[in-house]
Parts: sequence; structure tokens; C-alpha cells
Amino acid sequence: MTVFTGVGVALVTIFADDGAADVASTAALAGDLADRGVRAVLACGTTGEAATLTDAERTAIVAAVRSAVPAGIPVLAGAGAASGQRAAELAAAACGAGADAILAWPPPGSADLLAYYSGLREAAGGRPVLAYHIPWVSSPGVPVDALGALPIAGVKDSSGSADRLLDELAHYPGATYVGSSALLALAGPMGATGAILALANVEPERCARAFAGDAAAQRELADRHLAVRAGGPAVLKRILAVSHGTSAAVRASGERD
Repeated sequence: MTVFTGVGVALVTIFADDGAADVASTAALAGDLADRGVRAVLACGTTGEAATLTDAERTAIVAAVRSAVPAGIPVLAGAGAASGQRAAELAAAACGAGADAILAWPPPGSADLLAYYSGLREAAGGRPVLAYHIPWVSSPGVPVDALGALPIAGVKDSSGSADRLLDELAHYPGATYVGSSALLALAGPMGATGAILALANVEPERCARAFAGDAAAQRELADRHLAVRAGGPAVLKRILAVSHGTSAAVRASGERD
């Protein structure tokens, strides 16, 4: 099952100046990005500062985002956790709130990936699950040679490694979603299924052109890509504060893609 094709957004979570989750503004941003062409919305991922969210905030955000975007735009929810039990709880709650698919990094150490993703698939109640390779959050991540044996619909690879991307596209038959906005003009023409990007919060159109193979668009993304790579959600929120008038408040810093 292909969850989506093209460029999706790893959505930021907007916080009010007092630190409370601004669910309405977060959902409104998702709706605006859908209008601008994103093909999927990931809520409560690492770019969404998921580690700082309460369970109630997570479900409220997923439900509001699902209501804010058209039915044809899938809403993914982050559910990575340090244990299979916790990840399954997050997945079940997200699906109950309206998530169409689950994205989950593995537990640190990546032990027993088959049991972990099997539990997530069961908790998701038949909705597709994507593995999430993001080694700085959960080392060592998901090896390419393990992907084919897992009960997943695909993988999001945020490593930023062109070598790993080539390995995935050459040897993994499932869907590969690139998570680095530095590799779009490589990933799309080489046959990646799509992309799930932090930078799409502020550059959805240019990200889509780069994924379609526009090398000039890829170069035009360089400065913002590098700034977001270095500064995470804080950089995105400063840009959005200017363009959308939303709060630039963050709970975490340094999260990428």
C-alpha cells in the first residue's frame, strides 16, 4: 500500500507565547499547506516537537489536522517510542483521532525490529505503518537490509546520506520517502516514492519542483535548508511568524526533518 506520492510536510506544532499548544493555528497551517500542494501531512513528528507534547495534545492535534485538510490528503502521525508498548499506545490513540498512517522510529538499539513494527501494525488497526530512519534520535536506526522483512508500507529516511538513499532505491522494493531537503532533485528522478520534509512548512512549492527534478529549485533551497538543518523548528517558526503571524515559541530545539 502506497501511503502517498510526492512531497509531504513534517508539520511544526505551533505554540502560543505562553507555551500552550495552539491546536487551531497548527491545523490552519496544515490546511494552508494542503492548498499549496503538499500531498500528505505528518503531525506530531520530530519537527512537531512530539517529545514535548502530552498525549491529550497529540490526539487533539491529529484530530484538528485531519479536519483541516481534504480527505484525499493523508494525515500521518508520529508514534516512535523507546518501547514497543508505548509506541503501540501512541499509534492506537493517533488512529483513533483520525490518523491515516503511522510513522515510527525504532527503539534505541533497534532490537527486535520485527516484533516492534508488528506490534505497531496491530495497534494501527490495518492502517499503514512507515519505519523512520533517523539515527540521531534513535541509533542505529533501521538497516536497509532489514526493511524487506518488516510489516511496513515503506520507510522515511532522514539520514541525509545519498549512499543510503541509493541503497534503498536499488535494493528495497517498498516505498522510500526522503526526509532530507538536500536530496530532492536526486531522490525524485531516481524513483523515490515521495518526501516528508520540515522545509515544506515554508517552501512547499519549491520542494515539489526540486523533487520533480528541477536542479535550479534544489539550489534555491540551499540557504533555507541549511538554516533549518542547523536550527530545527525554531528557524521554521521564525519564518512562519513573518509569513503567517504565528508565534515563534518552541519547546525543543535542534530537531531535524
